[in-house]
Amino acid sequence: MAQTTKKALALSLKKMLEKKTLDKITVIDVVEDCEVNRQTFYYHFRDIYDLVEWICTSEATIALDGKKTYDTWQQGLLQIFEYVLKNKAFVTSVYHSIKREQLERYLFNVTYHLLIGVIEEKAVTMSIRDEDKSFIADFYKYAFVGLMLDWIAKGMKEEPSAIVDRLSILIQGDIFFALEKFKLHHSH
Repeated sequence: MAQTTKKALALSLKKMLEKKTLDKITVIDVVEDCEVNRQTFYYHFRDIYDLVEWICTSEATIALDGKKTYDTWQQGLLQIFEYVLKNKAFVTSVYHSIKREQLERYLFNVTYHLLIGVIEEKAVTMSIRDEDKSFIADFYKYAFVGLMLDWIAKGMKEEPSAIVDRLSILIQGDIFFALEKFKLHHSH
């Protein structure tokens, strides 16, 4: 029941963002659209930004949908781009608000999970320290999210599949080579 109410409030906020910017939306606007009272809103969230954070956190795993293997990472990344595009009003509004770091945290989190899944899969027969695997995932996470934030800033005009295709060509085999380098480095 609580999840249903939270989802309904999230849906109302997203609907309102089609017409207004985030800083112009009040709790009253959301509860009136959702047909619940203010007490119900405050039972679940501290304020509008708390609701924004919940949306970012709860939808992170949905966007990825398990596509985090070496053979499917391009599809996983494409799904993150498509999630952003599908929620363009929400993402653009959060991007231009004082809560931009929530959006960035969401993108860093979901992208890290995509990458660490690929790295763990490729490193399964290798003896590599966890902190080295995390370092590789972090390195690529910043590159991937940097491209995505630039795409958002420029109005999401470029086709996500074109970005993912170029990225795929650019880093083909690189994660495996990075793991090999760390394996060799620590075997001496």
